[in-house]
Amino acid sequence: MRPTGGTRLRFGVVGRVTATDRPLRFRRLPLADVASHRVPVAVTFVSRALGLALLSAERIGDGLLIPRCRSVHTFGMRAPLDLVFLDAAMAPLSVWRAVPANRVVREPLASAVVELPAGAASWRGGGRC
Repeated sequence: MRPTGGTRLRFGVVGRVTATDRPLRFRRLPLADVASHRVPVAVTFVSRALGLALLSAERIGDGLLIPRCRSVHTFGMRAPLDLVFLDAAMAPLSVWRAVPANRVVREPLASAVVELPAGAASWRGGGRC
């Protein structure tokens, strides 16, 4: 059956992709539960290098866990981020709230970081920024 009105329907282009779907670069990544957030784990080079950069605020979703990470940058970010640096036991070391674009943030004692949309960090503690 052909669509009417000149609209060409293709899987993934019209009608099937919503703003709640994870970005393509995160779809095959494993998921992890960190506190009350279920987030993809950045295990590929592309997901680690790009993180949430170049995504609109609606496409950021639930965030991203980056293991073996002590610093992150927000170059290319289109929306502010909450950054939660975690120790080896996945307990929060520090929370940076609403970090704007074009910043570098580091926590020398961290083992991982969770990038979240601004306002999503439910952790309490050493909030900075």
